[in-house]
Order: sequence, then C-alpha cells, then structure tokens
Amino acid sequence: MALKNVISKIASHERIDMDDAWDLYQEADFHQLGHLAHTKRLEKHPELEVTYVVDRNINYSNICSCGCRFCAFFRPPGHPEGYVLSREELAQKIEETLSLGGTQILMQGGHHPDLPLSFYEEMLQFIKGRYPIHIHAFSPPEIAYFSKREGMDVSSVIARLKAAGLDSIPGGGAEILVDEVRKRVSPNKCSTAEWLGVMEEAHKQGLRTTATMMFGHEEEPRQRLEHLFALRDLQDRTGGFTAFIPWAFQPKNTAIQRSHPETPVAYLRLLAVSRLVLDNFDNVQASWVTMGPKVAQLALHFGANDFGSTMIEENVVAATGVYFRLSIEEIQRIIRAAGFEPQQRTMAYERVERS
Repeated sequence: MALKNVISKIASHERIDMDDAWDLYQEADFHQLGHLAHTKRLEKHPELEVTYVVDRNINYSNICSCGCRFCAFFRPPGHPEGYVLSREELAQKIEETLSLGGTQILMQGGHHPDLPLSFYEEMLQFIKGRYPIHIHAFSPPEIAYFSKREGMDVSSVIARLKAAGLDSIPGGGAEILVDEVRKRVSPNKCSTAEWLGVMEEAHKQGLRTTATMMFGHEEEPRQRLEHLFALRDLQDRTGGFTAFIPWAFQPKNTAIQRSHPETPVAYLRLLAVSRLVLDNFDNVQASWVTMGPKVAQLALHFGANDFGSTMIEENVVAATGVYFRLSIEEIQRIIRAAGFEPQQRTMAYERVERS
C-alpha cells in the first residue's frame, strides 16, 4: 500500500519525501521504477533530445596530501610520479580540445601543499588570455583546501578565482554527503557542510555548478538518499546546479576492498530514484565513463537526459583500470539508437550547432 501511495504522489506531481524515496528504492519493480523516472524526464524534456558536451578533463596535478582511500590516481607529495603541468603542456591540451570542437575544459587536481592561490589565479589568467574556452574547474574540496591553506574565507577565494577567469565549478569530491561515511573514505577532505557551503557561495556569486555522487563503497543505501535530499534542499535555496551525475565506485587499485563494483541494475535503480527525488534539477547525466556505453544507453530510459562529456582525456577513473573511450560520432550513434536526437551543449545547457 505504501508503494502505491508513493506512485500516486508521483503521478499527481507531488513532491516525495525521504520515506517515499526509501519505499521506491527498496520495493519498486525495476522496470516500473525506470518507467516512472523516464516519464518524469519526458515531462521536463519532451523534445526527445539527449545532450552532450565536448570537453577534456585536465588534471593539472596529481600531487595530493588528502590520501582518500577510494582514489587510485593521486600521488603523495615527494613521490617520483608526481607532476604539475607546465604552461606548455596545458596549452597543448587546450589547443587539441578546441581543434576537436570542444567548448570547455574541466580542470581538477589534488590538495597540493606547495601551490599558493596565486598559482591557480595565474593558471586561469594564462588560459583566458589565450583561448576562447569555458573553464569548469576546482571542486569544493579544492576550494575549501585553498581557503584553509591561505587563511582566507571561501567567499574571497571564489571571488578571486572568478575574477581570474573561473566560469563554473564541477561537483567532484562529494562522494556521499554524510559525514559518517566521509570520515571513513576521505577523512582529510572537507565535511558535508563545507562541500555544500562552497556550492551555495558559488551560486550566490553567479557561478553555476554540477553535483555528483560516487556510490557503492562504504555507505549504506539510505545514506545515498540523504545525499540526494541534501542536494535538493540546496537547489531549493539557490537553483544553481545545472545537472546531477551519479557514478559507481570502481575498486581496483584503491585502498577500499570490494570484490566487484556496483552492478548495472544497482546503478540504474539509483539513477531512476535520483530523477524522482531531484525534482528541481533539470538535467541528470548518464555515466558511460564508469558504466560503459551500453549501460549508459539504458540510462537514457531510466531518467537520464544527458550523455555527459566526450572525455577527450580522462585519468582518474582510468587509474582504477576502467577505461572506456567514445568519439563524438559514437556518442551520437548510441543516442540515436536509443530513440533520441543528439544535441551538443555548453556547461549551461545552451545549444551548440556543429559545423
């Protein structure tokens, strides 16, 4: 009876609460859940388009003092494999991105103990002074770390980065927005309140951001829902998130011991529930980088309306041994095969007409 009531609420366009979401997540039939999410997606996007962005993930450094247990990419300070990209290397990556029709770069690094805020400002100024490209950079843990390192409040850090050329902020470093979980998997990273606080301040200063969830490590299923409701509450206040991107933890080469990652069915169930809980998010993104193209194609019928990035370069997930690559043409073919029309977009979900 409880599940029927929840489904009736969704059909009547009523907002569901935590208990409703739990009933759906635990009890709803897999195909029924997908149908509910797809129906909600079509209400928001009846045009039958699936969007994607042409961009490149640039990790400007892999040196990080944070030591998160789920990360196979970072190297501690002083490690012989640590690096910081030179301006020449950065320029080469951006020029290649532009030559392939890219509109943005996503830049993230670690908690580098030796780089001052001025380093990041100069990097932004270098890019903006030379290239017509959108800079989507510095996740909330990075910004919180800059703030602590400089002894400066978060609002001032964001204002300085924005003045130097920062256009928007990616939703990385969220993991699960529950401190009990964060203390286990990323004990040196910012708290839930700090993560949300960075995003709220960014929205106040006119920067749009995305939100993510990495699930399937050491959290409980209900804590995934707590994460979603924390995002929904913030979006109610600011409206600054453009999209939500859930993805499954990949355990290989990490310090978290799991015999296997989350299954495609588990991923699709969470994706569908995310679409139904996050009624104030316009866009939900499929994660082909972690789940592969076939599961991502199915995701387009489980609530997702966006296929994410072409990922001209991706290093963090690849460090776990999961390595998928798709060209623009392959992404377009996959979208069309699912019954939709592909449409290139910007970070703000503006249309890009390909020549």
